Amino acid sequence: MVIKVFVATSSGSTAIKKKQQEVVGFLEANKIDFQQMDIAGDEDNRKWMRENVPGEKKPQNGIPLPPQIFNEERYCGDFESFFSAKEENIIYSFLGLAPPPGTKETEKSNATGETEAHTGDKADEGAHEEGQSAPSPSEDQQESKEEHAAAVEEEEKQEEGEEKEDVEEQEES
Repeated sequence: MVIKVFVATSSGSTAIKKKQQEVVGFLEANKIDFQQMDIAGDEDNRKWMRENVPGEKKPQNGIPLPPQIFNEERYCGDFESFFSAKEENIIYSFLGLAPPPGTKETEKSNATGETEAHTGDKADEGAHEEGQSAPSPSEDQQESKEEHAAAVEEEEKQEEGEEKEDVEEQEES
């Protein structure tokens, strides 16, 4: 199973570049095999990525931005999903991989007697059978997600301002 990270090597957005670098850097640091799939220079990669991101994960304009992460043909998620999985120490189940021995994720799966790749399925089945919803994330995790989302939003606003300034400067000259 090969993890595929769809990136844009010639993106003009520093926010996108930072997100791509964070995903790639994390995978490299943890020695997780992956392939970078460039959507900027390869129309086939761009088309495949856009067609295989589930509809509910696409933004309002319908065009998903990189990085997008797949395990072979199976969609794993976007940067926000990756970030949440990393914060919750469930990155291997997010990627659909067995956690290596000695990781927190392995300890969790051993404690519950399940493999991480199937934990989500069993939790969904149990919630469906009993008519209950899955437990909500802890307050700390929720605060972390909200802080990250606010930081990303602020960064994107700054970039938009910088891009407007660049355009105005180009129009003046």
